[in-house]
Amino acid sequence: MSKSSPRRPFGRNTGTVTVIEAKVHRSSARNARLAFILTAVIVGLLSAVVAASYMHPILALFLGALIGVPLGGLAWVLVRIWPVLRVLWWWTPEIGITTLLGAGWVQLANHTPGPVTLVVVALVVGVPAALPASRRAVVAWTWCLVVRHRLRVCFAQFIIANQSGSLPLILWAKPTPVGERVWVYLRPGLSLGDLEGRLDRIAVACHASTALIERASDGNAAYLRFDIKRREVLTATVGSPLVDVIDSSTPATERIAASVPTALDLPDVDVPTITLPTQGKPAQKKPPATANGSKPAASSSTPEDDISDWI
Repeated sequence: MSKSSPRRPFGRNTGTVTVIEAKVHRSSARNARLAFILTAVIVGLLSAVVAASYMHPILALFLGALIGVPLGGLAWVLVRIWPVLRVLWWWTPEIGITTLLGAGWVQLANHTPGPVTLVVVALVVGVPAALPASRRAVVAWTWCLVVRHRLRVCFAQFIIANQSGSLPLILWAKPTPVGERVWVYLRPGLSLGDLEGRLDRIAVACHASTALIERASDGNAAYLRFDIKRREVLTATVGSPLVDVIDSSTPATERIAASVPTALDLPDVDVPTITLPTQGKPAQKKPPATANGSKPAASSSTPEDDISDWI
């Protein structure tokens, strides 16, 4: 009967932190071997064919191998370290900010005395924290960095990826009036329809109220845009500058509120009387009909209608 060992908080009971998953590691090794073979063979054959026109074919094959093998090794290295490059890409803003702050601190400490260094650091940190506009900007950009990592957690935990386990490429994020906007490039195996049913879980992971997703390009279905909403700006109270224009000594005008009917009873509605406008000419009387129902012959009333001169 085996005893169960306590589970470590990081890694798989080994005391290490898992940076690259085993599935991704195996897939990277397989792709690196394929990249080495294809690059070495293709580049070597093309180089040998070109060199065969200038030297003996056997020497051309050796030259092609000398060119193809190093380039195949370079392709192997690039594909093999791609998971590490992707992790570095995820942390590029943090690495860049930390490097700049560290370099600035070293230069400041080396060229200024201690009290001056402390005063400069206090100003650099205190002024943005004291001004509301700069403080809001710093908080907004900080949330952009946080959302990028939270989306990566969503893709790694509960969103199904491809068989090799490669995650989508999270490109960039910027603050918006309601939250953050993040651009993502999907890898083969995911689509917009796969993500629309998980927006509520994405909002929970990003510590937001809602999350929206739509295509960022009409010609590329893999290029998507996430809109993370944290607040509603349409219900906020906005100050109007017109209040300062009004004179405080102006007496208030009492307004009588118009009664608005809450219900309508059709019997209580008066039927409007419609009067048709009178025509310009009086209506002509209809000639009487004869006994047999035929119309009487028209009588001539003017001399021009007399036809006796034609008989």
